[in-house]
Amino acid sequence: MEFARFGSTTWSDPVEVSHDASDLERGSWVVVVTFEGELTAVRFAHRDEGGGAPGRAERWPGVAGWRASLDRAGYVAGVEEIRRRIAAGTVYQVNLTTMLETHLPPDAHLPDLAARLARGNPAPFAGTVHVPSAGLDLVTASPERYVARSGDRLLSSPIKGTAPTPEQMLTKDVAENVMIVDLVRHDLQQVCSAGSVVVERLCAPEAHPGLVHLVSDVAGRLRPDVTWADVLGATFPPGSVSGAPKSSALQAIADLETAPRGPYCGALGWIERDDDGCATGELAVGIRTFCATTAPDGGRLLRFGTGAGITWSSDPEGEWAECELKTRVLMDLASGRVGP
Repeated sequence: MEFARFGSTTWSDPVEVSHDASDLERGSWVVVVTFEGELTAVRFAHRDEGGGAPGRAERWPGVAGWRASLDRAGYVAGVEEIRRRIAAGTVYQVNLTTMLETHLPPDAHLPDLAARLARGNPAPFAGTVHVPSAGLDLVTASPERYVARSGDRLLSSPIKGTAPTPEQMLTKDVAENVMIVDLVRHDLQQVCSAGSVVVERLCAPEAHPGLVHLVSDVAGRLRPDVTWADVLGATFPPGSVSGAPKSSALQAIADLETAPRGPYCGALGWIERDDDGCATGELAVGIRTFCATTAPDGGRLLRFGTGAGITWSSDPEGEWAECELKTRVLMDLASGRVGP
């Protein structure tokens, strides 16, 4: 069965696939946008509330043999290069990531991995998009809201700052968050009414499995006739997984990362417009996300990314340690080393 699930809502029986953001102004869609900007929207025949999620945790076979696009030495070198660019004044912060991948066993079914994650790493924006016919097969344990819309209200909740405990949060973590909040404010101002963009919460600690994040809320009132295409155009890719200034950060990412991110660090969630024309939706940042793709040998690969925000105050080895911290719980679950 092809389906998508976010929260307690399950969509099933896909009837239409679109890559055109203008189509988001009609009906209900499940949406995945890669970090590189490729949008895939799927419309389903059925939508159900409540009930159990498809997938059985005990069936997941476990995976091993992960390979990194940037190993420890490569990542540390990338951090050092970003610090040189910051010293030169071309950028203030860059989110540097490494992509991990391994071959999937023939009997691996990603909805079963989703069931393991739901038990062992519950997340506020957890979701599954299992529509192989549209090229989508992924599960996420994302803790981060990219944008949520309710009528003319638009809300973004960037995460920046990660530590094992609140007491271990550094001054650098706060500075990271504040920089990205300023970037998100600028992005929202492009589509919101003048004077309506406000920071509702700044650097609030939030506990997640195995770590603590700093989270802020930035909200605004959309101008009349703003479309989802306008919102994506103004705010994508999310500031927390790109950097500031965004254009310079994206150039650094293109220069230093050796593999495409795909859905990792992109956006995924649902969007709809009801019969009265009211637009709602919630898109998460595609972090803590596993994605199945076709391997060159015709088999299947499982991809998973991790990264950190690099500033002038960054310690290269410390940033690598943050990448490892973010992956620890999820990789243990995916490997089968720990029970769900």
